[in-house]
Amino acid sequence: MSADLSQLGHGAVPRRLHASPATVDWALVHQLHEATATALAAELKRRPTLSAAAQQELARTLAQDGIDDLVRQRLRTGQAVPTPDDEVAIAEAVFAAQFGLGRLQPYVDDSQVENIEAHGHDNVWVGYSDGRDVRVDPIADSDEDLVRQLQHIAARLGRAERTLTTSSPLLTMRLPDGSRLAAVIETVPRPQLVIRRHRIRDVDLDDLVELRAIDRPLAEFLRAAVRARKNIVVTGAQGAGKTLLLRALANELPVTENLATIEKHFELLLHELPDRHPRVVPFEAREGTGERGPDGRRLGEVTLTELVEQALVMNVSRVWLGEVRGEEAWPLIEVMEAGEGGSACTLHARSAHHAFERLANLCMRGRAAVTPDHAYRSCASALDLIVHITTVDERWIGGERQRFVSQVVECNGIGEGGRPAVTDVFAPGADGRAVPEHDPVDLADYVRVGFDPNWLRVGRGQWPSAAGGRR
Repeated sequence: MSADLSQLGHGAVPRRLHASPATVDWALVHQLHEATATALAAELKRRPTLSAAAQQELARTLAQDGIDDLVRQRLRTGQAVPTPDDEVAIAEAVFAAQFGLGRLQPYVDDSQVENIEAHGHDNVWVGYSDGRDVRVDPIADSDEDLVRQLQHIAARLGRAERTLTTSSPLLTMRLPDGSRLAAVIETVPRPQLVIRRHRIRDVDLDDLVELRAIDRPLAEFLRAAVRARKNIVVTGAQGAGKTLLLRALANELPVTENLATIEKHFELLLHELPDRHPRVVPFEAREGTGERGPDGRRLGEVTLTELVEQALVMNVSRVWLGEVRGEEAWPLIEVMEAGEGGSACTLHARSAHHAFERLANLCMRGRAAVTPDHAYRSCASALDLIVHITTVDERWIGGERQRFVSQVVECNGIGEGGRPAVTDVFAPGADGRAVPEHDPVDLADYVRVGFDPNWLRVGRGQWPSAAGGRR
């Protein structure tokens, strides 16, 4: 089976250099942008209450006026004038420089683009959904110009004004379309930029089956796990598709479910699917300003740990944490251990079994009083399932990149040596993909919500009846 999460994913071996989406005179765009920005700023001083929509419309008018003046001037002097298509490209580039991502905007607007990486202004790579990684034209005139663009983006496009300076050289922010932008300056020889896009948001387990990211028995088991309010951790490497699978699991929830999502930066975006999730409470952490208060914390900072605690008073029945990275692990484990069940999160881990080590270490990191024994016992008590996504990248030998669920491990309390006892419900098959291995100890919980246990016999000479689930 070769089709998998890669159909939603990142690129492959570079095959060719690619021209930028539109060929424009960037020096002219820079000139027109400066003139437009100056005129717009003067108008805002005169009319400070001008709405965002009115500002954008005025900017388009000012840019077009500048182009018209250019055409008239060139006609008078007998120079070549831009074609109508050139004029449109120039006007859009000026608008993107003022209100968007500048030369990056065409790639962000391309529905087939998954990732954008820049190692300096002229070493830029775009990853497409069909598996290509393509080097593209420069996105700025120089590294200094790239930094200026990033500073402009940080100041205008974030939910709160952000900075990128020598004193604050790290930037992570969510763009208006939901993409995540990360940039670094000063601590690296050249400015570094990564934009990760979330192309597919409305996805469920059936969609992942069609893409052969998971097989039908696993889809039916995971669907029952959500209904049975099991606490689920999705693990895998960076870019494995953990958020996508978590989003698919969330879309199996009843439409009446009152759910809290907690993320450092919005990536699940369940609140943007009101037909599926009309009662979601979406929390996003705040990094605060560059200034610090008497306690050493950044002013305005709101941590994931604080949001987990706040979610408990918001009358929600489940808490879904986009990704566990640090001290928020302990309050989440406490929620899973003491709540109604049905919470979920993602976690960077190299295997399903390694997830327990990672979570225990994070719990101890966040609470000095938490001993290893306490951490492992709490994790064993709180967790029900670990679902692991494997990434196989053979592009360097002419193959392809594949991403698929390879393991589902059930946690059965504390076992020998004080470590969690586990059951491998799904284990890697001949091709590495998850196939049924053992019945879960809590099988009755899954049957209670409609799961046909014969799905766990697939590959052993049995197949569920037509009533047992969707194929």
